[in-house]
Amino acid sequence: MSGAATSALPSAAAPLASGASRGVSRRVLPGFHLTLGYAVLYLSLIVLIPLSALVFKTFTMSWDQFWVAVTSPRVMASYRLTFGASLLAALVNLVFGLLVAWVLVRYKFPGKRIVDALVDLPFALPTAVAGISLTALLAGNGWVGQFLEPLGIKLAFTPAGVVIALIFIGLPFVVRTVQPVLEDTEKELEEAATSLGATRLQTFTKVILPSIMPALLTGFAMAFARAIGEYGSVIFIAGNMPMISEITPLIIIGKLEQYDYAGATAVALVMLVISFVLLLVINGLQGWKRRRSEA
Repeated sequence: MSGAATSALPSAAAPLASGASRGVSRRVLPGFHLTLGYAVLYLSLIVLIPLSALVFKTFTMSWDQFWVAVTSPRVMASYRLTFGASLLAALVNLVFGLLVAWVLVRYKFPGKRIVDALVDLPFALPTAVAGISLTALLAGNGWVGQFLEPLGIKLAFTPAGVVIALIFIGLPFVVRTVQPVLEDTEKELEEAATSLGATRLQTFTKVILPSIMPALLTGFAMAFARAIGEYGSVIFIAGNMPMISEITPLIIIGKLEQYDYAGATAVALVMLVISFVLLLVINGLQGWKRRRSEA
């Protein structure tokens, strides 16, 4: 029996060895071309076809009509508010999202799981509910606003309220992107830097920050992209005053309600192009930072 089993081993291992020698690799999803075809089809149905319809509808306008639609004073003011508030909110989340992720990863305290769950609340909470809650909190007769307005600080129905709403919906993107990277960071490197005489600031800037910078940039880009297109949580707290607190998505909705579909798609196309360029720049910086850290 032992001799038969021993003689059977080479014959069973021969196909495996021949397959390995030919460079054959087994994949979980069989058929590269079939899988790629399904992926491209799904991407086309969900992303490419709607975006191409947006472009084709805009092309029904002449250049003069397009320029007037996308550069009117009211639309330009909405651009400044939307992109400016989105950038400011993403920068705030970049700092405080890192702080929240650091506390959740490096410290143990009572109620940690509750705090960890609260970070995901903007994901689960309907945006309209978030907007109504922030308005009720920050309005002149709200729980917080009633103490701030006598001091001359008005948050609701102002651009500041827009920034607060965008910070609220964008925070989880930074926290959930940075948190797993911090968990995988080797603490031995920090201990080695400390033993070599590095200060806390030097340890953070020279050891920790380079390792989490790609994740930070990714979270920043995701928070920024989400803020640009946000509508539900902003519409209630913004006040929607033309030239002051009117966001670009509201401009698009207004044009659609007036059956100006070409004008709405023209403004949306401008937002699409600007958002794509900004995300391309951010991803380029992220790739450059990753290559530099690997080198």
